[in-house]
Amino acid sequence: MQARNSADKQGVAGRARSFTETGRRAQIVAAAIDVIAEVGYQRASFAKIAQRAGLSSTGMISYHFDGRDDLMREVVAEAMRVADGYLRPRIEAHESYAARLRTSIEGNLDLLAEYPNHLAAIGEVLGNLRGGDPGMVAFTEGMEKILAFQVEQIRKGQAAGEFGDFDPWVMMRAIRAAIDDVVRRAGQEPGLDARAIGRELADLFDRATRKTP
Repeated sequence: MQARNSADKQGVAGRARSFTETGRRAQIVAAAIDVIAEVGYQRASFAKIAQRAGLSSTGMISYHFDGRDDLMREVVAEAMRVADGYLRPRIEAHESYAARLRTSIEGNLDLLAEYPNHLAAIGEVLGNLRGGDPGMVAFTEGMEKILAFQVEQIRKGQAAGEFGDFDPWVMMRAIRAAIDDVVRRAGQEPGLDARAIGRELADLFDRATRKTP
């Protein structure tokens, strides 16, 4: 079966995908995430992904996606959607800036414990995509927007008297680097207790950001 172009995949005259088509795409993406997490980006062939998804042939993947890069971009997008859906409600359930910061740190590592394959897969994909690839660009822009929002939240917390006097940008970069390092370590140590590390990091950065008399 030949791969269709993007317009064809959206249907005639840009019609929305059917429930079945949407479900099949989600099934393929889920299988791709698991395979990439297990064998790495380079070895994640369509054959392995089709087998994991229970598909009769790789042609089903080619029908729904415009090649490997298209599928990999959707893997990144799905991982970002899962992360947002997991973290946003937990963070927004708190009103204080300090509580939101703690929840964000713990939540990121709870996310790692809950969806280890998603975070492993996104790391593998982004480590192999070219800098100008649309998936890489979208992820980078998305992360920069999140960082800018978090920096602004720190500034507001400082103005509200919840945080001490420090550079919010430097602090958020340090927090992000610490979380990313745990994600990398988890890929090498399957038994790593990400939740416990999350609590410890939250305590550490609570002390670092807290306003002292």
